[in-house]
Amino acid sequence: MDLNRLTELNLGHIGDWPCFAKAMLMLILCGSIAGVWYAFDTRDQLRRLRTAEQAETSLRGEFESKQHRAANLAAYRRQLAAMEESFGTLLRRLPDQTEVAALLVDVSRTGRAAGLEFELFQPMDEQRRDFYAELPIQIRVTGHFHEFSRFIEGLAALPRIVTIHDLRIDARRVESGASDPAVPLNLEATVKTYRYLDEATAE
Repeated sequence: MDLNRLTELNLGHIGDWPCFAKAMLMLILCGSIAGVWYAFDTRDQLRRLRTAEQAETSLRGEFESKQHRAANLAAYRRQLAAMEESFGTLLRRLPDQTEVAALLVDVSRTGRAAGLEFELFQPMDEQRRDFYAELPIQIRVTGHFHEFSRFIEGLAALPRIVTIHDLRIDARRVESGASDPAVPLNLEATVKTYRYLDEATAE
């Protein structure tokens, strides 16, 4: 087909156009329709598809995580029950308000049973924490080293939790200024016991 004849084509008589010109016109019309269709419909659909694919990936990961937890739910429940039992056992080792006085007597009795002589036994102000309170006791005792060890061993054997802090042992001096192995030693420490605070008391 002579390209010069394209300028002679009449849009009012498309039926008379050569096949090549008709084919070109059809391609142009189809391309224009496809472009408009893509711009106003397909592009938005592709955007929504990508968003949906990202959401699917996120939901799939969340589903797999929850499925893993669900598969181990029985083991988690057993572990939680064991932790609650262990926590309850520890809480039972913390005295309540009515048992504190008896526990103080136990600490003093343990020291005397070890052969120590108390020079100071002074309960101090209670210090509150999250769910428990510390009850520090300032002590100063006189005795020998093996008696100190029996005292500490006896505190550890008490059914309630008792800890020792700021332990200091000093040797007494005789008049000549030299230390004598037969002379008792001084032990100063802070003994702490603990009291459980229920929710109402903690608040």
